[in-house]
Amino acid sequence: MTAPRALIAEDEPLLAAALEQELARAWPELAIAVRVGDGLSAVRQALALLPDILFLDIRMPGCSGLEAALELADAWPQGQPLPALVFVTAYDQYAVQAFEAQAVDYLLKPVQPERLRKTVDRLRQALAQRGTAWAQEQTLAQLRQLAQAPGLDRPPTAAPLTLLQASRGNQIHMVALAEVLYFEAADKYLRVLTARQEYLIRTPLRELVAQLDPTVFWQVHRGTLVRATAIASAERDEAGRLYLHLRDRPERLAVSRLYAPLFKAM
Repeated sequence: MTAPRALIAEDEPLLAAALEQELARAWPELAIAVRVGDGLSAVRQALALLPDILFLDIRMPGCSGLEAALELADAWPQGQPLPALVFVTAYDQYAVQAFEAQAVDYLLKPVQPERLRKTVDRLRQALAQRGTAWAQEQTLAQLRQLAQAPGLDRPPTAAPLTLLQASRGNQIHMVALAEVLYFEAADKYLRVLTARQEYLIRTPLRELVAQLDPTVFWQVHRGTLVRATAIASAERDEAGRLYLHLRDRPERLAVSRLYAPLFKAM
């Protein structure tokens, strides 16, 4: 059996080196494929090297460990088993609660040898099941839930929105949330689509999510939120990619691998 390989993403070099040293003691067979210091590099290197395990610091420059994991879940090659995930964090009550609630493994900084040994045991078990459909769905389900968890890299839940101040041309419009069919990230803006109009707002998607009812607006892609009642149908193309057709808009919206399990026949 080929020795497992891991990627360490940690923006503090001393902590990254300490984790690698402790891993060498706790799991001599594990090969560290690469160490990187930011989230964007973690995504690029993980897609290039396809390691078996990712150790992701939650707070890093560029994008957080959670954002990197979500992007990788969408971009990971079809047919290639998803890597096992371990998030590394300074002590944060909400982060720890979120990880424990979703049975996702985590390490607190500074990493303690005894705790790391438990993580190694869990990783060995995870790798033994890694290629199974059950394990893949578990990983995706855990990431979907973590993406909604407060206390990681999302702001505290704000008051629910009912009205948006959105721009169209050089005008500011008051757009009722009840009229919005979907939101889509576009560079520094969010596109706001109603049945007949398109507007722009500057609120980042992750901040907007905190103010929307998740039973009303479903996240179907890292950059797309759609009103559930606006979805007319979902279909797969010949390559297995899933797309949504809306009732009052002509666009076809892509559904990422991470959120595809939302659309299963009852």
